Amino acid sequence: MWKIVDGRKVIDPHSVEKLWEEMKVGRVQNTITPDEKGAVNAPPSTPYLTVVMISDTHCELDKMIEQNLIPYGDVLIHAGDITSYGDAENLTKFNEELGKLPHPHKIVIAGNHELGFDPNEDQSLRWDVKDIGKGTPEGWKLLTNCTFLNDSSTVIDGVTFYGSSWHPLSGFPFYQPRDQLKQKWEGIPNNTDVLITHSPPIGHLDLFPTVERWGCRYLLEKVEAVRPALHVFGHTHPCYGSVRNEQTIFVNAASQKVSLDGLKAIGFNRPLIAYIPKKI
Repeated sequence: MWKIVDGRKVIDPHSVEKLWEEMKVGRVQNTITPDEKGAVNAPPSTPYLTVVMISDTHCELDKMIEQNLIPYGDVLIHAGDITSYGDAENLTKFNEELGKLPHPHKIVIAGNHELGFDPNEDQSLRWDVKDIGKGTPEGWKLLTNCTFLNDSSTVIDGVTFYGSSWHPLSGFPFYQPRDQLKQKWEGIPNNTDVLITHSPPIGHLDLFPTVERWGCRYLLEKVEAVRPALHVFGHTHPCYGSVRNEQTIFVNAASQKVSLDGLKAIGFNRPLIAYIPKKI
């Protein structure tokens, strides 16, 4: 997957680290240290939803369940990369595993590894020619034990959740060139309370070792305009964690823990939890 750009090995030759150096001036970003339960905020005094967040399980949700890593909550969010190649066998397996979890509401979006989910993908651009033809067209139809979001919303106790899978990493489903992503993010409704994307906004838990920033400036600008209480994503496994600005908590929920170079899976990160006030 590596490419050589200016004498260095990179995965995304169009990463935006220089742009973030310009954009970060005047922006507030505070690191959140989760509590012993993995919560990134305190429960409000009014009725609330307990939201459990995972992402990038890559066919290994069963192992997280076996290790009793997933806490109970009202809502379980999976922010994409439920598989590695979007094959029907692993989609069915994931759906069965979801069915074993007790969360009343389960929300899932696709990631860049859900091959076949993007009907407009140009497969000739896939990273590995051996992956051309792989995947499951309309594979989300196999996910019967969750609410699958694809540029769409669902409402739970008055709280609006919106999910979208677009990202700027070429060679995968849901890829869009960076200059075209702004149009995709314009579809995020202004009343969104919890935003779920697979990829991060620029400068927010988006650094792939050692210098590549995979986030999108237009996604950050849309989040700053909409001001959701919570923005959940994954994609950049090494940046698991949480930060916040004045209005929004950002969570990189990548479940697959990786080595320092970002390429070797070495276990699991614990799911993070957020408390979101109900609106009814």
